[in-house]
Amino acid sequence: MRTKETFAVYVFDTTTDALAMEAWCREHGVPGRLIPLPQEISAGCGLAFRMTPQDDEKYRSALEASGRKFAGVHSVQQFVLRDQGEERKRDDYS
Repeated sequence: MRTKETFAVYVFDTTTDALAMEAWCREHGVPGRLIPLPQEISAGCGLAFRMTPQDDEKYRSALEASGRKFAGVHSVQQFVLRDQGEERKRDDYS
């Protein structure tokens, strides 16, 4: 079943910045994932880091304090495939 969900999407000026963000998040247990830049955003290097709005609220100040470079954060709705009865799962690296 496809459901539309809202995500916080971080965009970057360079691929290096996007990969550094992914590495920092993985190291610090911040859930999320790199994705291709959504069509509705026309900026950056072509990569974006996606997380739930709840995780964005929880980790944004730590991300800003870490010195990670990002060009902006956008709220984007995307379709997500879910099995019926499956609970919403957070993106993670396991």
